[in-house]
Amino acid sequence: MAKDLNTQSWNINDIPDQSGRTAVVTGANSGLGLATVEALAGAGAHVVLAVRDTTRGQAAAATVRGSVEVRRLDLADLSSVREFAAGWHGDLDLLINNAGVMNTPEARTKDGFEMQFGTNHLGHFALTNLLLPHITDRVVTLSSGAHRMGSRRIHFDNLALTGEYSPMAAYSHSKLANLLFTLELQRRLSAAGSPVRALAAHPGWAATNLQGNDASILRGVFLQLGNRLVAQDSQAGALPTLYAAVQDLPGGSYAGPDGLFEMRGAPTLVGRSAAASDPDTARRLWTVSEELTGVTFPEPALTTR
Repeated sequence: MAKDLNTQSWNINDIPDQSGRTAVVTGANSGLGLATVEALAGAGAHVVLAVRDTTRGQAAAATVRGSVEVRRLDLADLSSVREFAAGWHGDLDLLINNAGVMNTPEARTKDGFEMQFGTNHLGHFALTNLLLPHITDRVVTLSSGAHRMGSRRIHFDNLALTGEYSPMAAYSHSKLANLLFTLELQRRLSAAGSPVRALAAHPGWAATNLQGNDASILRGVFLQLGNRLVAQDSQAGALPTLYAAVQDLPGGSYAGPDGLFEMRGAPTLVGRSAAASDPDTARRLWTVSEELTGVTFPEPALTTR
């Protein structure tokens, strides 16, 4: 059963006033994304729900108290990512890379990338770099404890996992990439003298729609059972994201629940695997991601802000 937010040592009531700030939350139709929007908008921020299905996005936005708007973004289509970024004008205080797919059957994005790696990592990689000239405060990217599972390495020789595809291993692969992306993004921001910070977060086990499209019926049943018996609700699951988004934390920090196996609990700083802490792998992944997406780190724009 989920904990009562008001009994935790850091909770939604600890979010400082966000008036005058603007945030983008990807994948904000439901679950963790919508809970994040509700909390930030409730604290006074103007929040953009960046969603693939704008009809569902508008329905979700209608339930939120505060200043919100909906814009279309399909992270599995780089042309959509570029269109979203090109339409952005003015400062953006906070980008939350929340959207993701999990344990899906083998598939490809519009640009031909393995779906989970392409959506969870490459789509957010491109979006972040395209928006960086506008970002004034921080980027928070959602990873998962699953980054410790699977092969525990980036398959540079086979990023599509062709011939060795496993839904869970592909998800782990993408979540490891999210942490390596955060590591290298922070290194580049620091080198450029930018005040912008890159952080990561994971929700523990949170009951959301993410588990509803599992490629395995049996695993899907297990996950749904876990949602009922073990998981936090989406509001509690969003707390590590919010903690990373508003607390004064060092760049490169990784937030997650403080409970047993980081499955649930109050948000705190948590550790990551050795593979997720390797700067050489992070640099290599960044170079490959630039080559695949055609999007590069906008260092000149950052140094002239």
